[in-house]
Amino acid sequence: MYTKSAPWYDAIYGFKDYRAESERVQALLVERLGRSGGSLLDVACGTGEHLRYLQHHFRVEGLDLNEAMLAIAREKLPEVPLQRADMLDFDLGRRYDAVVCLFSAIGYLRTEAELRLGIGNMASHLEPGGVLIVEPWIAPEAFVPDRVHGLFVDKPELKLARMNVSRVEGRVAVMDMHHLVGTDRGIEYFVERHELTLFTDAEYRAALAAAGLDVEHDAHGLTGRGLYLGRLRRA
Repeated sequence: MYTKSAPWYDAIYGFKDYRAESERVQALLVERLGRSGGSLLDVACGTGEHLRYLQHHFRVEGLDLNEAMLAIAREKLPEVPLQRADMLDFDLGRRYDAVVCLFSAIGYLRTEAELRLGIGNMASHLEPGGVLIVEPWIAPEAFVPDRVHGLFVDKPELKLARMNVSRVEGRVAVMDMHHLVGTDRGIEYFVERHELTLFTDAEYRAALAAAGLDVEHDAHGLTGRGLYLGRLRRA
């Protein structure tokens, strides 16, 4: 996912207020950690837009499975440790005061077993008393299939249209994203398929609890999709 669209990812999501979202994440962490600063790992950091702001409050690191996205993040954040890794099995050999997984990246896990594995792996990288923040994908009851979506970028150097009709296959939201991109190099057309699992509230809560976390839920969160917050219990 996003391999072909990575060069235009930041333009596609230019409407997204990463600064405000990062400030909200920072405030939530300060409330629960009882202090500012500390270490933070961003799992599925993408092109590093949240890290660009979070680095002013934490000692940050990031990881992502997509090398094309990481290449963009490395250009923005040359001083930030970034590495290619899978949220299901990464092992960095160290622990953090906070771990975050934002912008619904958790939805790319395919089963409840993978959800538990991924969240358990993130929790294993927390210091005792540390906090995990997960922004979920859309809840099953809130997802509306068979609806056409369109997103358009109109800049002097870039014209881009991205359209899809969402559908549901079993428990998975399937979106074939059709891109038409115009630059001074010409016109390009491609399709990227995105499949995100419609996990339930109960499944998210159970996965966090199974990882030894005390669970909170913020119904609105950063973008209306909510947030799950888990604090690792002290021994």
